[in-house]
Amino acid sequence: MNDYLSSHAVVCVANEGNEVSLQLWKIYKTIRDDDAQSEGFVRVLDESGEDYLFPEENFVPIELPRKVKAPFERAVREQRRAATPRHSASAKRVTSNRSSGTPKRRANRGA
Repeated sequence: MNDYLSSHAVVCVANEGNEVSLQLWKIYKTIRDDDAQSEGFVRVLDESGEDYLFPEENFVPIELPRKVKAPFERAVREQRRAATPRHSASAKRVTSNRSSGTPKRRANRGA
């Protein structure tokens, strides 16, 4: 879905199998990941500043109002800065296992 490439925010509309990780109706910041998108996933940031992959059908892209966009982006940058480990080269990312809904570990691809 090309809307995810142009949108910087999505709203969660489904969280079955990921109830602990995703809050319904919450707005999430997206990170462009063409490989993930080609497989039907969207990469989102959580409130801790970590990014995760989830099935794109769990989200709807939204356009934030101009007055909200700058503070939203600023808050996301601050969260990511606070969450960035000093040895990020060894960081792992969790992806959603589409078939079972359980998280699986995946090595960070240099992001």
